[in-house]
Amino acid sequence: MSPFPHLLAPLRIAGTTLPNRMVMGAMHTRLETLDRPTERLAAFYAARARGEIALILTGGHAPVPEGVMDEGGLVLDRRDQLASHEPITREVRRAGGHIVLQILHAGRYAKVADCVAPSEGKARINTFAPRALATAEVWSTIDSYANTAALAQEAGYAGVEVMGSEGYLINEFTASVTNRRDDEFGGSFDNRIRFPLEIVKAVRARVGAAFIVIYRISSIDLVDGGMTAAEIAAFARRIQQAGADAINTGVGWHEAAVPTIAATVPRAAWAGAVRNVRQAVTIPVIASNRINTPQVAEALLASGAADMVSMARPLLADPDFARKTRLGRADEIAPCIACNQACLDHIFTERVATCLVNPRAGREIEFGDGVEPATSPRRVAVVGAGPAGMTFAINAAGRGHTVTLFEAADQIGGQLVMARRVPGKSEFDGLLRWFEDTLTRNRVRVRIGTRVGADELARGGFDEIVIATGVLPRRPTIPGIDHPKVLGYVDVLGLGTEVGPRVAILGAGGVGFDVAEFLVGEPLESTDIGAFAQAWGVDPSIGVPGGVTRPAPFAARRQIHLFQRKPGTLGRSLGKSTGWILKAKLKRAGVTLTAGVTYEAIDDRGLHYTIDGQPRVLEVDHVILCTGQESNRVLHDELLARGVNARLIGGAAEAAELDARRAIDQATRLAITI
Repeated sequence: MSPFPHLLAPLRIAGTTLPNRMVMGAMHTRLETLDRPTERLAAFYAARARGEIALILTGGHAPVPEGVMDEGGLVLDRRDQLASHEPITREVRRAGGHIVLQILHAGRYAKVADCVAPSEGKARINTFAPRALATAEVWSTIDSYANTAALAQEAGYAGVEVMGSEGYLINEFTASVTNRRDDEFGGSFDNRIRFPLEIVKAVRARVGAAFIVIYRISSIDLVDGGMTAAEIAAFARRIQQAGADAINTGVGWHEAAVPTIAATVPRAAWAGAVRNVRQAVTIPVIASNRINTPQVAEALLASGAADMVSMARPLLADPDFARKTRLGRADEIAPCIACNQACLDHIFTERVATCLVNPRAGREIEFGDGVEPATSPRRVAVVGAGPAGMTFAINAAGRGHTVTLFEAADQIGGQLVMARRVPGKSEFDGLLRWFEDTLTRNRVRVRIGTRVGADELARGGFDEIVIATGVLPRRPTIPGIDHPKVLGYVDVLGLGTEVGPRVAILGAGGVGFDVAEFLVGEPLESTDIGAFAQAWGVDPSIGVPGGVTRPAPFAARRQIHLFQRKPGTLGRSLGKSTGWILKAKLKRAGVTLTAGVTYEAIDDRGLHYTIDGQPRVLEVDHVILCTGQESNRVLHDELLARGVNARLIGGAAEAAELDARRAIDQATRLAITI
C-alpha cells in the first residue's frame, strides 16, 4: 500500500477526472519576456504534466490592460491572442495533463500609471496611485472576466482560476480597509463581496457546466481591516452557491508585514485557515503555501483540512514530484528549500524565474528533455563537495562518466553545512540529504576526509579535473586582528565556538546577516506554528479582522551590532522577497545597524572605529569577521604549474558573494558539455 493514499486518490471536478490531488500553483515566470515565449511556456508546463501533476494553474492573465502586473504583462482579452495559448494547451494535453488559466486583475498593485482600485489609496509597495472605478466600470470589469474565461475555453484550457486573494483587485473589494465605496459594491459585507460573486456567476454563465471554475479565496488576509474567519467562511459558501467548482486558498496580501511562504514560515503553517474554508463548503478546497514534500501534503489531506494541495516552487525544484511520489520514489524528489533566490527574487527584480536547486526550470528548451548520455564516457575527478562540486558530480555521473568526488572535510556540503544552522534555513537539511542520496544513486565515488594534492590528481589517470574548492574567508588588515576576541564566521557557524553576550559583526552582506540571525534567532520560529504565530503577531483563529495582532515581545539573548564600511543602507544584497523578513527579525531583537564605518583597532576594550570623523569604542566580548571571501584556487594553480588543465566552478571561480544559485547553475551547465 502506498504511504500516500490520500495524495494519490483521484478526484473528479466539473466532468474532469484528476489522477491525484496535486496541483501546480500559479506563478509568474516572465518567460513571456524572452525569445520564443510560447515555445518556452509550452515546454515548461508540459514538463510538469509529464511529471504527472494533476492540474496546472498558469501565471495570472489580466482581463483588461490596466490590470496587468506591470508594463507588458500578460493579458487575454481578444481572440487574436489565442494563437499564443493553443500550443501551450495542446502540449499539456499531449503530456497527459490538464491546465487552467488564472485570471488576475492586479488592481492597485498594478505597476502601471492607469491602475485602478475599488477606492483611491496607493499601496505601499507600488509607486503608482490608483483611480477608483466608477460603478459602470465595475460591471464592465465583471464582463471582462467572463470574456477572458470564454477565450480560455476556446484556447483549450480545462478551466480558469479567478484570483481573489493576495491583495489584488478582488481582495481589495472584499476588505473594508481598501473598499470605502458607497454604491452597491461597498459598505456592508454583502456589498463588498458582490464583485467576486458576480464575477463567478458571469464566468459560469459563459463557459457552461463542464468547464472548471476555481476561485482563489484569501483564507487569511494578514492586514488590518481584512476579513474574520466567520466572514471568510460565509464568503466561501456564497462562492460555492455562485457556481465555483473548487476553492483554492491564498494567504496574506503582498504588503502584509507577516511572511507567508519564505523558509522562516513553518511547513503547512496555514492549515488552520484552510480548514476554516473547508468546513464551510462541500466543493473541493485546495491548500497552499509551504507544502513542499509528499509527507506534508499527505498529512494535510489526511487531517481533513483540504481536498487537494497546491505547490508552486516545489514544481520548479522537481517537475517529476508527482510521478516520483506515485512510483514510491519520494526520497528522490529534489527539495524546494523555500529560499526564493531564483524564483520570487528574480520576478521581483524583473528577471526570469528559475530555481536554485534546479537550473533547468524555465530553461527547458535550452537543456532539452532528460539527460543526454555522454558519447565518450570519461574518468572525472571533482575536488570539493560543496554545492558546485556535488551538482557537477551528479550530473556528470548521470550522463555516464566515472566520477570521483574528493572532500577534505569529514562531511559533504561545504557552505551548506554552515547555512543550515541559521534559524529559518532548516530546509537545507533536506537538501543535503538529497545530495547525499543522489550521489549514491548516480554511483559517484565520494572520498570524504581526503585532501587530495596536485601530484595525486596529475598521476591519477583522470581525463577531466574539476576544481570546486570554494572560498576562503577574507581577513581584513586591522590592528589587533589576531586578538582573542576576534572570530570568523566559520568559527561561529561551522565550529560552534561559544560567543559572548556583546558582539560586533564586521560586514553586512548575506553572511553578516546570517550570523546575526544565528546569534539572536529563535530556532522554533521556523518549525513550530505556535511560536511563529506569536513572533509575527498572527491570530490563528482569525477572530480579529485580517488575523493580525501584536507580536509577542522578544527577549534578546545578546547585544548585537552589525557594521559595514560602505555608506548607505545595510542589507542591500539580501533577497528582495526575504531581506525584509530578516531585517524585521533583527530589529525586533534590538540589533543595531551602522554604515560608513572605518575600523581602527581591536583590543581588550573591544572595537575601535570611526564614523563621521568621530572616533568611538564599542566594548564587546567578540568581534566576528564577515568581511567577504576570496576564491580558493591554490590547488588549481598548483595543477597549472604542472601543466595539468583543470576547470574552475563555484566559489573557486567567483567569490563575489556566497551564491549557491550561481554555483549550481554553472556546475550543471558544465556537466552537460563534457
